[in-house]
Amino acid sequence: MDYGVWEPARLGQIQLPDGRLLGWAEWGPADGTPVLLCPGAATSRWLGFGGGVVDSAGVRLVSVDRPGLGASDPAPGRTLTSWAIDIRHLIQVRALQAPLAVGFSQGAPFALALAANGLVNAVAVASGSDELAHPRFAHSLNPQVKDMVDAVAADPGAAEASFAGFGSADTLWDLIITTSPEADRVVYTDPVFQHAFRHAVDEAFSQGPAGYARDTVLAMGRWPFDPASIAVPVDLWYGQQDTSPVHSPDLGESLAQIIPTATRHLLPAAAGSLLWTHAEAILRTLLAHVRRR
Repeated sequence: MDYGVWEPARLGQIQLPDGRLLGWAEWGPADGTPVLLCPGAATSRWLGFGGGVVDSAGVRLVSVDRPGLGASDPAPGRTLTSWAIDIRHLIQVRALQAPLAVGFSQGAPFALALAANGLVNAVAVASGSDELAHPRFAHSLNPQVKDMVDAVAADPGAAEASFAGFGSADTLWDLIITTSPEADRVVYTDPVFQHAFRHAVDEAFSQGPAGYARDTVLAMGRWPFDPASIAVPVDLWYGQQDTSPVHSPDLGESLAQIIPTATRHLLPAAAGSLLWTHAEAILRTLLAHVRRR
């Protein structure tokens, strides 16, 4: 099956005001509606989605490597707020007029940070990580995830060093395969998808594990913005078969209650890989928010 993981149509880097380089990849028409993709954990700009949809939908899909991953230079101590500052510059340099955003898995808080900082006009969260350090999840986290959250709260620097110690492309792949339900393993072990995914992860770790470790600290800590302040439409997409311990313990229910503009889509037959199994629905729903204006 074609899960839409096509090779990028365009690749490049921009230089940020402090001299760092930020790597990006694009699919779809160069004059299409810009959609910024915030990838999942330790997956670089190389892994897109909706390869069979972006052209017909008129989407200019732009995936960006977070600092320290893939083709983006490191930014030690970076935050979700500094990420938004980087993307503000990318939007200006790449002339991304009125962009939208998609956040997959660990990319969700990065996409929501863009909305909270007024940089995008709508967001789609697919199998997104919630604010796991929020007290509302104190008694519902997987024990291993709770240990990570507690470690970040107690000593972020030590936690980051620990995450770097076990972060690698092989470790991430093994974790995904062993914690995923059959519906996801069918997707992830598809030969074409697996090749694209492994290439993207290898690229993400090309500078070492520090970028992945910093991302994990940010994902396991408190968010520096209030989701209730988000004023643009947010679609929360979750598969009822999703068993990932690092996504949302309640499959987006609490996020839907907190974000005033959110709509939750809970798909009974889908799992964590719905970004690739339901790409057209996600993209067309996202586009509808701006094209109906």
